[in-house]
Amino acid sequence: MAHRTDASPDAVPHVAPPVVTPHWHALEVAEVARLLTSDTVHGLSAADATARLAQYGANELGSASERSALRIAVHQFRNILVLLLAVASALAFAFGDAIEALAILLVIVLNASVGFFTEWRAAGALEGLRRQELKQARVRRNGTDLLVPVQTLVPGDLLLIGAGDRVPADARIAQAATLRVDEASLTGESVPSDKSADTLADAHTVLGDRANVVFAGTIVTEGRGEAMVVATGMTTELGRIGMMLDDVQEQGTPLERKLDALNRVLMVLVLALCCVIVLLGWVRGHALLEMVRIGVSLAIAAVPEGLLAVTTMTLAIGMQRMAKMHALVRRLPAVEALGSTTVICTDKTGTLTRNEMTVRALHVGGRHVDLAGSGYAPDGEFSESGTPVVVATDDSAGDNDALLLALRIGALCNDSSVDRTVDPPAILGDPTEAALIVAAEKAHLEHAQLQQQFPRVHEIPFNSDTKRMVTVHGTPDSRRVAFAKGSPAALLDMSTMTIIAGQPAPLTDAGRAEWTATNNSLAGQALRVLALGFRYVDHHASTNDVVDDDALNAGFTLVGFAAMSDPLRDGVRDTVATCQGAGIRVIMVTGDQQVTAEAIARELGLDRAADGTATRVVHARELDALDDAGWTSVAHEAAVLARVSPAHKMRLVKALQDSGEVVAMTGDGVNDAPALRTADIGVAMGIRGTDVAKDAADMVITDDDFTTIVRAVEQGRMIVSNILRFIHYLFSCNFAELLVVFIPVMIGWPLPLGVLQILWLNMLTDIFPALALALEPSAPGVMTRPPRDPRAPLMTWKFGGLIAWQGTVLAACTLVAFRIALGWHGETGEGLRRAETVAFMTLALAQVFHALNARSTHRSIFSRDLFTNAWLWAALVLCFALQAAAVYLPALRAVLDTTILNQRDVLLVLTASLCPVIVVELAKAVRRVTLTR
Repeated sequence: MAHRTDASPDAVPHVAPPVVTPHWHALEVAEVARLLTSDTVHGLSAADATARLAQYGANELGSASERSALRIAVHQFRNILVLLLAVASALAFAFGDAIEALAILLVIVLNASVGFFTEWRAAGALEGLRRQELKQARVRRNGTDLLVPVQTLVPGDLLLIGAGDRVPADARIAQAATLRVDEASLTGESVPSDKSADTLADAHTVLGDRANVVFAGTIVTEGRGEAMVVATGMTTELGRIGMMLDDVQEQGTPLERKLDALNRVLMVLVLALCCVIVLLGWVRGHALLEMVRIGVSLAIAAVPEGLLAVTTMTLAIGMQRMAKMHALVRRLPAVEALGSTTVICTDKTGTLTRNEMTVRALHVGGRHVDLAGSGYAPDGEFSESGTPVVVATDDSAGDNDALLLALRIGALCNDSSVDRTVDPPAILGDPTEAALIVAAEKAHLEHAQLQQQFPRVHEIPFNSDTKRMVTVHGTPDSRRVAFAKGSPAALLDMSTMTIIAGQPAPLTDAGRAEWTATNNSLAGQALRVLALGFRYVDHHASTNDVVDDDALNAGFTLVGFAAMSDPLRDGVRDTVATCQGAGIRVIMVTGDQQVTAEAIARELGLDRAADGTATRVVHARELDALDDAGWTSVAHEAAVLARVSPAHKMRLVKALQDSGEVVAMTGDGVNDAPALRTADIGVAMGIRGTDVAKDAADMVITDDDFTTIVRAVEQGRMIVSNILRFIHYLFSCNFAELLVVFIPVMIGWPLPLGVLQILWLNMLTDIFPALALALEPSAPGVMTRPPRDPRAPLMTWKFGGLIAWQGTVLAACTLVAFRIALGWHGETGEGLRRAETVAFMTLALAQVFHALNARSTHRSIFSRDLFTNAWLWAALVLCFALQAAAVYLPALRAVLDTTILNQRDVLLVLTASLCPVIVVELAKAVRRVTLTR
């Protein structure tokens, strides 16, 4: 008896109290109705629905704590380097140097503008969730079927769903007729799920196995059903994902974190040094205001103003390169994060595989026939042990031709179709059934023609209990035949005969054991196995004769098995091997069953780690009870996680990150969004990915190919190397500028450089050569060495020592040239101005030549790759031209306070600026000799 409430519109509404238990799938339908004070026949009354809407609120996703434009803009200035530049600009204004103050502000504003527009685009993940909502839903209220706004659905509503509908709320199924739901966007399961009203015994059944519940945001692919709404809005599984997504704090990428750490150290050192200089100068009798001005000069000299701009431009260039490789980067720092990736967590369907079910073999009548071809193209030959097989397309071979029978059964016991009027062909219905149609087409058995020859007169739909489908057809000789397909166990139970060597034979116990062994063998090869059978049905001549369903439960002849798979993408196994050789772990995170996941892992080579040790395959049921230590173990040992939930994915990413890994997470569904946001680099699929996944991700792969991800990793590694190159160049040049100002103050010399000259050097020689270094071609073997340790700072002691000694050489050569020029021209008036110009030009050209040194820490600049970077040579020519303009153009000469040099001065500048190249080359040669010993 259905549980009833008063369905009268005038009745006093019964407002259901909040229900504590979330285990709707473990409750009988009548109990669900009782707890929700509803009715499984008439639904809610109008008054009930109105009252509950006021209680529970609208069925829509609530607003996340959105980042406003102002908040994003302010975030761009929360950087220590920006703060230091801002202080320097303010002091310059205070001293009346408006030009240099404005120049510093320009650098800050340009960098903030780029960062603002890239982060603004990453703020729409929850809006993508909202776009999946519906406008109207079909419900039954007061016993009448109605279309109501989806926002007005409430717990207790009786929801009516059918093929093509998007489910508007979480609901417990009350009735189902051949109901199948595509839950790929929520669970990751590649095949539509069969749904029924049957109660599940296990209250802790994982999300993907709750066959009696439909979830908001999923799509009905087949059949119809009635379901009682149990959750709306943010209390649905979709809403919970939205809340998880909202709660996730954006993680800075490795580059962002390391640059922040480097900037903090730099700021402390610069401020400490400036304070020391100001105090020492004041103690030695210099005016305090003058020493503060010198301190500002030191700060400007020490701070690499070009670092922010060059880093941003480098990542932007990397983004453009990746876009040509089908990888669209949404956040610039994500480019670098790929280069430091140590683990890739990837889904299976469509990324590692083609997402195209294909019949690979037919095991029929004691024969094993292979089918060539892939996807839904009707092209591919049949072969047996390598010998081509011609399939009979008529009944000349008799009904006992097992191969013809198997193809006919697969095509006719089928509710799907393939639309070939579009390119690529569209699958209408279940991909597995579509694969059977395509297999028949490969034997020139046209689906429409078969349906005309064998019209369907009756059917027993597939359900999860019987695990089989039966259709009854008329035949050209006016008989009736029943075709069945389903699980091997189900068909074996209902069969009494089989076909051996083209002849019917009793199905003995030994025969059943042999068929079972064949099924296990095929399943172990990552193949999905369907059994196919038939039997003739007795009937009277009347066309109105009704088929007895009980007669279709036994007496079948087992024809054979159809083994199919979603084939791996071309080259994906080699790509996985490349990852392993590059020190990158690949973890397959899938909603598929464990046995399928294990077989795919073997095909991909994921069953063994790079060192040859066996890896673990973990089912979701093992994950629920894990503590932090258990998750750490899974993160270290597992290569496959099967039947996972969104919470599992997030927990895995966090466990890996807590172990010091840099994690790239791929995904395409709503369920993947929180993990994509949590990962160091979230990678969404462009073809089948939901808006939610794309908006939450840092990068979108437009061809959904795992190989593209690995190519992007290679680009990221190249970018990391190039970032280290220009950091080497920038910091050695700025250290040289610092020494050029610091040493003369300490020993009582005049200052060799003015504030504007220092800023000119930083903006000119720092940016153009540094940017050209960021365009260095990939070094050989970039994917044959392990990734850079994500915990290692950018500035190691060894790297810092390299920068220090090379910066010292640049400064020494500049100061020697300055001292010589002072001796030639004097230390006051025009003579001092000329000496300052010599120092200015020497340091500028020395830095330009030093860009050649920074290309490699060990290769000579005269090696075979001297001219492989045309951008660097263009940058050097541009710097030479602009530096000459700084001396020979009157307007720039007036601003920078330079003077024209004579031939002797020019010769001094060239000699002094080339000396660092010679010194560094000698050091490289010594290092190479030492390493070869």
